[in-house]
Amino acid sequence: MDHKSILDQYRPNFDLYELVYRVFHQKPELSKQECHTARIIAGSLSSFGTFKVHQHIGGHGIVGVLHNGPGPVVLLRAVMDALPQLEQTGLPYASKKTVTDTEGNTTPVMHANGHDMQTVALMGVAKFLHSSRPKWSGTFICLFQPAGELAEGAKAMVDDGLYDPKRHGVPVPTVIIGQHVHAIKTGLVALSGGPILTAVDSFEVRIFGRSGHISRPDLCVNPITTACQIVVRLQGLVTKEVQPEDFAVVACASIHGEAAANIVPEFVDLKISIRSYRLEVQERLVAGVKRVVRAECEASGSLRVREPELKTIMHAPPTINDMEKSTVLKTAFARYFGPRAIDSDPFGASEDFSYLATACGAPYVFYTFGCVDAEVWDEAERKGKLEGIPQNHSAFFAPVIQPTLRTGVDAFALAALTFLDPAVKG
Repeated sequence: MDHKSILDQYRPNFDLYELVYRVFHQKPELSKQECHTARIIAGSLSSFGTFKVHQHIGGHGIVGVLHNGPGPVVLLRAVMDALPQLEQTGLPYASKKTVTDTEGNTTPVMHANGHDMQTVALMGVAKFLHSSRPKWSGTFICLFQPAGELAEGAKAMVDDGLYDPKRHGVPVPTVIIGQHVHAIKTGLVALSGGPILTAVDSFEVRIFGRSGHISRPDLCVNPITTACQIVVRLQGLVTKEVQPEDFAVVACASIHGEAAANIVPEFVDLKISIRSYRLEVQERLVAGVKRVVRAECEASGSLRVREPELKTIMHAPPTINDMEKSTVLKTAFARYFGPRAIDSDPFGASEDFSYLATACGAPYVFYTFGCVDAEVWDEAERKGKLEGIPQNHSAFFAPVIQPTLRTGVDAFALAALTFLDPAVKG
């Protein structure tokens, strides 16, 4: 029995999962606060009666393990958290939720990242693999990760003993698969081997000065001037440290000083982000940022006031798809999806997904699937205005539920079947 026949026979009824998607979208939860989402997932997995359900791994992480005879161990991963963002989609199930974040700030919350879609897709695949047990052999693992937006959840789950037999004892996977909804035409599935997502290192930097009245700069050390010099100097760092054929970005996304126009502030805060596809490039750029910050502080006199403070607020390695497994899955996608299976170009976003694989030496594959309404996409393409389509992390990001959800379920299910038993029997 081929994969398409198995999918057609056992594909779950989408009415329930479309409802769950609307619930998740309307009631999003920030990183490290995914308790309601996790409860729904755990309840769904437990209701099948075939999964061993592990809860509270690395925070609110959930893992379901379905043993179904000898064979490979395949892990599929989804992420649960949302963003501190005010939704402006106008959808009838749009989020109107506000919460208090971990720093005590009140903020609106929105699933502008599409994590609700990938989560519900994995719930649907869990139902599918439960129902289709006579058609495959091996062990299926579904992992629902918290704190993806902070690039902390995967490592937190590993550090909490995800694979440790003395802790949670989740079986070590033969292969790990991740997928993410992306702002391309719904129905498309994009996959390529090799580098696909960048490494990221983000820093909060505090530059100190000597405050005073703006009319007496001779008595002050102005940290705003120092900060501006740092931002300008960073623009040349990629040219100096990175070969032309390599991709890299060093950027300052936030600069904040005093509120008044006539006060030299005591300090200025910067937020700096570094992205590249190769660890050796990333390491050079991290060292370069630290060198530039210190050098400019010394040149301005800021260093005599106080050493600059540099705090890492995000770190994740690059996502580099295993070539062999990618080729196998790409062939399966092409056979099933036909022209809707396309190549994926590397893009500058980052993920902590690879921690789950590097922690146990497993190969991994990460791909994306589209969510933009086909008519909207075609019209924008005809007018040459694809850049106007809201992207992930936009307040207007509104995935069309179908056929996006079906595509996500089919792609994940096909990936599981491909690696659980390439020659499906029964």
